[in-house]
Amino acid sequence: MSSHPSPTATLNEPLRGAPADPLAPPAAATITVEADPKIGLRGHLRHTGALVRRNLLWIRNDPESMFDAVLMPIVFTLLFVYVFGGSIGASMGGGQDAYVQYVIPGMIAMMSMNIAQGVGTGFNEDFHKGIMDRFRTLPIGRGSVLMAKVSVELLRLLVATTILMIVALLVGFDITNWVGLLAAFGLTALFGSSIMWIFLTLGVTMKTAQAVQAMGFLVMMPLQFGSSIFAPTQSMPGWLQSFTDWNPMSTLADACRGLMVGGPAAHDVWVTVAWSLLLTAVMAPIAIRKFTKQS
Repeated sequence: MSSHPSPTATLNEPLRGAPADPLAPPAAATITVEADPKIGLRGHLRHTGALVRRNLLWIRNDPESMFDAVLMPIVFTLLFVYVFGGSIGASMGGGQDAYVQYVIPGMIAMMSMNIAQGVGTGFNEDFHKGIMDRFRTLPIGRGSVLMAKVSVELLRLLVATTILMIVALLVGFDITNWVGLLAAFGLTALFGSSIMWIFLTLGVTMKTAQAVQAMGFLVMMPLQFGSSIFAPTQSMPGWLQSFTDWNPMSTLADACRGLMVGGPAAHDVWVTVAWSLLLTAVMAPIAIRKFTKQS
């Protein structure tokens, strides 16, 4: 029999007739990592919990990563209330106090998209820092990595909205419906989680974190300012009003406004829920599939 190795031999198969390498590790030390492990629901939940803890520990060691969630609600609230509140409030037939009641629910809706953008840039940086290379060597579900990211960003969103409400109370916001406030928080979290899947997809497909941030800016500005977040839409041109009617940020802002300060809210709530479910159903599988290919 020929001593030459078979052309079908693999790196894990010892070559027949080949001299032993004294520097090679023993056969028992060979480790095989399954590229796409078949993990059940319980395993995915356990892995997601472990990765959530890992991300929270990373935030504790790098508190600067919370600057956007802590400072953004303070800066935006003070800016819009004290710079634009008097003029816009007067055009609404009230004053600064009336504008506070109008803009704060809209800003809660705005937080959902601003925080969602951060998950895309952070996810892209994880690829370049080699963190995803380490995850490739672990027998964990690829979807668990994404779910952990979304879960931690929802916690950051909760921190941002809580700080926003503290500042809102200091500038004169009157909470008349605490149940409605909690419902607005939940609706914002639902919509925010659906937007995060879009930015996760951008984080996987774009080459740099700067590109993700630039693309996010181009998406955020028209959706936020072409909506009812900061001002009523009645004075806008007709073509822009047509855009705001289909803008999910308008329906989310109007839903939060109706829940928190009173007024019709049922239609806007259901439209926001429909947008959230649609975006999640479309973008979550795309994000997971692209991430699986990359990892």
